[in-house]
Amino acid sequence: MLEAPIVEIFSSIQGEGLLVGRRQIFVRFAGCNLDCNYCDTEDSKSVKNGELKSVDYVVDRINNLKTEDLHSISFTGGEPLLYADFIREVIDRIDTPSFLETNGTFPNEIKKLDNLDYVSLDIKLPEHFDGDYNNKIFDREIESVNILLENSIKVYCKIVLFPESSLDYIEGLALRMSNEINDKDLVSVVIQPVSPISRWKNSKDLLFKFSQAIGKYMDVLTIPQLHKFLEIE
Repeated sequence: MLEAPIVEIFSSIQGEGLLVGRRQIFVRFAGCNLDCNYCDTEDSKSVKNGELKSVDYVVDRINNLKTEDLHSISFTGGEPLLYADFIREVIDRIDTPSFLETNGTFPNEIKKLDNLDYVSLDIKLPEHFDGDYNNKIFDREIESVNILLENSIKVYCKIVLFPESSLDYIEGLALRMSNEINDKDLVSVVIQPVSPISRWKNSKDLLFKFSQAIGKYMDVLTIPQLHKFLEIE
């Protein structure tokens, strides 16, 4: 019987990305392969903070939390791709669209999830880490995007930007995405200003510059974290 470490399962409103404002049931897994310095779910980084649950348990909780306005089930973390086989089985047993929030660094695992409906895939930047940045991270992220496109899964990329982020680096990143994503017209890039938004008090003009730089090569939107404003989980 498949089990996975679960931090929490709850119903709320999606606060990020292209599905912002949609009612979702969130299944939050424990454990992550990365250690991003802006993470707002620190308790989900360690596997120790999760409680092992079965597929039956998760499916039952989802069914009990359903509401009339439910749009989709969000598999989040932590890094949910650590539990791809578990997620696949859950999706096969529910009748609601599925949404994966991932750092995209496990392309071999994402191949297992050809039954997904939506994916939000983070593009990591060097400033997201206090230690050294592994250049292979970007290669794996783009590989994952292309696998999703091959399987006709709706995917967008999210980039958490800091006021300190390099404009030249971001433009170069967007150019690489444009060149390396197999069908860039099917993929939007969401700029997510790092929270709290007060960090941007003296740098709001930078958001326009970041948008223009990415917009030279990719479809781009700027969407802050709605749930921070609403003060909900």
